[in-house]
Amino acid sequence: MLNIELGSSLSIVPLAVFVALAAGCAHQDWRTADKSSMAIAPSPEVEPRAIIQIYAARTVRWRRYFAVHSWIALKDKNSRAYKVYQVIGFRRKQGLSVVSVQEDQPDRRWFGNEPELLLDLRGAAAERAIPKIHEAALSYPYPHEYRAWPGPNSNTFVSHISRQVSELKVELPPHAIGKDWIGKGDLIGASESGTGFQLSIFGAFGLTLGLAEGVEINLLGLSFGVDILRPALKLPLVGRLGFADAQVFTHSGE
Repeated sequence: MLNIELGSSLSIVPLAVFVALAAGCAHQDWRTADKSSMAIAPSPEVEPRAIIQIYAARTVRWRRYFAVHSWIALKDKNSRAYKVYQVIGFRRKQGLSVVSVQEDQPDRRWFGNEPELLLDLRGAAAERAIPKIHEAALSYPYPHEYRAWPGPNSNTFVSHISRQVSELKVELPPHAIGKDWIGKGDLIGASESGTGFQLSIFGAFGLTLGLAEGVEINLLGLSFGVDILRPALKLPLVGRLGFADAQVFTHSGE
């Protein structure tokens, strides 16, 4: 219970630091926002192989200037439909688990905001990883908890799965607030990609060192860092500036 209580107290630390920036933002009506497909994911009729894709898109209203929402879409071999795994905060108000797993378009706009494809894994490696993803989703430690800052939230969920499923080896972008919440509020753990380690104080302060991640410092949930292998700066609000991210290791036998 210590981690939940401390996390709750941290959540009252004002994001008011950002209020001056957010005050002038136009508010998007989420009820009428575009949720159509971006046609990034291949049609099941065209691609029979197993597929795993991870996406991130800017969040709703003023929060889109500071954070992204991430999710995992997957399709079993020869399946005719995708399943989308994600955490949706408003489900808690309905008395439901915040973890949502259902058939859906994998590459929808998130309330009008275009998704970025972070990972596209197909074939044998995807087949091996799919049951592990489902198991990791079931083991998510916070099925009835949600906090936009500093977590646990939708990015905490995808980060949890990435840490559990070695085939993914993906890192979320620096403006994925909540990604640095480790386990049940653990102080130390493996980095998201599994190529390094991470120190974290309830997702609000920390340090990550990894072959894939490079060096990242977390201050109040905002990540600042440098990717050395794919040279780039990692900045809050902005995301990544430099070379595109990519997996450090690829899977053979596809």
